[in-house]
Amino acid sequence: MSQLRATHPGLLVCTVICILIFLYVRNLTPEEPEEEPTHPAVVECGFYPDELCSALFEGKGVASQIAKFCKNPHGSKVLAYLHKPGNCSRTSRQLRFITRPLSAEEGNFSLAYIITPPKELAMFVQLLRAIYVPQNVYCIHVDEKAQKKYKTAVKGLVSCFENIFISSKRQKVAYSGLTRLQATSQSHPESSPTGSIYASPNERFKHEPPHNLTIYFGSAYYVLRRKFVDFILTDVRAKDMLQWSRDIHSPERHYWVTLNRLKDAPGATPDAGWEGDVRAIKWRPEEGKGHDGCRGHYVQDTCVYGLGDLPWIIQSPSLFANKFEPSADPLVVMCLERWHRLKVLQQAEVSVEPHWRFQQQSHFDVKPNH
Repeated sequence: MSQLRATHPGLLVCTVICILIFLYVRNLTPEEPEEEPTHPAVVECGFYPDELCSALFEGKGVASQIAKFCKNPHGSKVLAYLHKPGNCSRTSRQLRFITRPLSAEEGNFSLAYIITPPKELAMFVQLLRAIYVPQNVYCIHVDEKAQKKYKTAVKGLVSCFENIFISSKRQKVAYSGLTRLQATSQSHPESSPTGSIYASPNERFKHEPPHNLTIYFGSAYYVLRRKFVDFILTDVRAKDMLQWSRDIHSPERHYWVTLNRLKDAPGATPDAGWEGDVRAIKWRPEEGKGHDGCRGHYVQDTCVYGLGDLPWIIQSPSLFANKFEPSADPLVVMCLERWHRLKVLQQAEVSVEPHWRFQQQSHFDVKPNH
């Protein structure tokens, strides 16, 4: 029996003790000596991490407290497998990549991804294996500023898959700059939405937009149809707008949405809203209205998710979520990754290979430092 179960008497005892200690310290008189706070002698972590993750997804308040003590004693093995010499078949198995289409429908419906990897190498691997299936195509744009060791590791991983490529031309990516658009195609923080997509007055720009285009402002993240991608790569308006975008801030927040509003653009969705269901994000100005608050911390008005945000994330219909900092709390990404993989394999219409499942959970206890 684990501490994570709501009926476990140890949890009730721990909770009561914590409350009593708080009330006691709060009501100390000047004559009473102040006592050091006590910690449980042993924290029962249960079957880690799945049992703890389940409690976090259910929103059990005590789970976040237990998570402060229960950390994987073996650490992440992602980087160890990535740097470990071996053949590609072994690497894909050890890193838990899904190596066959999970249904006939998916096998006949290929997707293409453009990925600018995060600075944390392990999180890049976690992202890639979460969306990887062999019928898709993945183009990886590694920032030219990345360290040589990072580039080498990515190159080594990519070489094991025929459908993953590294962009032949790398850019030094500046957030909210043209180079970011060039990798997917004057740095200012990303601003939060205040309503629907809206047109920007053209007098704000240094030069008139090409072809008398009305410039719209919206999301930098898009799911595009193939016909629309072909249009962007071949249409003269798209090419001219890319060149014009050199002189504006945050061009990625103008480029896609402006072209997508063209009614004659093949595969466009001119009536699309601000975010759609591409990514789940908590903006500080929307706290109390669009979401229930950030359980992690805000960076430039964007929530960096904490453990308490997990229930909200899995209820979101979005395809992706932003933003994470594994260095702050790796359990957030670990829990989400394991939940996602479980859902994917439950819906598979083919037999599941053993290495597609994450490693079996382990049971351990910890003795907190006093």
